[in-house]
Amino acid sequence: MNQKHIATIASELGLESAHVAGAAALFAEGSGVPFIARYRKERTGEMAEDTLVLVRDRLTQLEELDTRRAAILDSLRERELLTPELAAALEAAQSRAALEDLYLPYRPKRKTRATAARERGLEPLARRILASEDVAPSREAVDFVDVEAGVVDADAALAGARDIIAEWISEDAELRAELRELFAARAHITAKRAPRRGRKGGAGKGGGGTGAAAGAGGRGGASTGAAREDVYKDYFDWDEHAGRAPSHRVLAMFRGEHEGVLTVHVLPEEERALSPVRARYVRGRGERADEIEQAAVDAYRRLLAPSLETEAKGRLKAAADETAASVFASNLRELLLAPPLGERPVLAVDPGFRTGCKVVCLDAQGRLLHNEAIYPLEPQNRREEAARRVRHLLAEYGLEVIAVGNGTGGREASAFLQEVVGPADGGAGRIPVVTVNEAGASVYSASTVARE
Repeated sequence: MNQKHIATIASELGLESAHVAGAAALFAEGSGVPFIARYRKERTGEMAEDTLVLVRDRLTQLEELDTRRAAILDSLRERELLTPELAAALEAAQSRAALEDLYLPYRPKRKTRATAARERGLEPLARRILASEDVAPSREAVDFVDVEAGVVDADAALAGARDIIAEWISEDAELRAELRELFAARAHITAKRAPRRGRKGGAGKGGGGTGAAAGAGGRGGASTGAAREDVYKDYFDWDEHAGRAPSHRVLAMFRGEHEGVLTVHVLPEEERALSPVRARYVRGRGERADEIEQAAVDAYRRLLAPSLETEAKGRLKAAADETAASVFASNLRELLLAPPLGERPVLAVDPGFRTGCKVVCLDAQGRLLHNEAIYPLEPQNRREEAARRVRHLLAEYGLEVIAVGNGTGGREASAFLQEVVGPADGGAGRIPVVTVNEAGASVYSASTVARE
């Protein structure tokens, strides 16, 4: 058990460290949230089910973060790139995004425009342009012309240097964090009709077929495509603030993108996003400032915006999925909790031996009218007293049905109640005794809605 994680979660959620540690130990043993909430209250300080879910999920996040942190540190050590300052920054990172931003400049890179420029020997030129405000880039670039290396003139040298500078800008962890916040606060979700791709003909590898059949297939494909486009036609020119877009519209647009009907972007206004990039890198005026300005714009458009947009889409999709699942769960709950017998007042019995049978009276709308315990079963065996109380409750509250749980003692409690209400052939006035499946009752009883 990681004590640092325990302290972090206790601080974040305002809980006692000992209670968080108790919950963490139970999760490590394989216990589920409903079981802990109902049967292990003494170890968690009677932590509610929703709080236990938060503790469990945060533990998982922190463990995954530690696993990734360890992998990054091992990679940097193997390549002899780990400095004390970098190690301290990585250890202090509290989120996956912050961790990846710090690692980005050191991540093994695939072939990029910047790596190609480095291979042509242009990194010193990029460093000079970025480091000195007195440098004249066009004059400096002349020294890096190398036809054999593919740098045919000063313009080619400057283009390569800009590619390297753009990559450096895109790897700035502080800048990425600032832009990530901007995307979260200011991004708009836009959708447009996707460009139509060329359709393949029907007579491909599978052989010929008649012209009529091919024509019918073509018409069918066109019809299907038109029908699919018709579903998303409302989004062919859509623009709204991403943070205020309802989940059903977000998911509809993402579905349209997945089906190739829509092109969807989640981006802030470009000039607003370029402002912090320019503020950090573009200073003064003149040739050098122009070169860095070009690199900064390229860094945002080609590297930063696509990366941060992917993150923003992921966050937006996750939030929309959660909202949709919540709405679905609410609708399903209403369906599953609908009274199976209609609106009828019920005497509900939770059977038990040692602790007795818990009895509640519910009105036709399911509201609680009365609750008590009776003891008709072993070991107390107070059957006559229990029978009097049942008859009294049936009469006082006008109850029409008796429901008995099928848990421990259910069969015996049901038999007792059958005796109380009379034989099964007792006529139309006899109150029916029905058995109810208790599966899920313990889980439900520990939930927030049950407590409410």
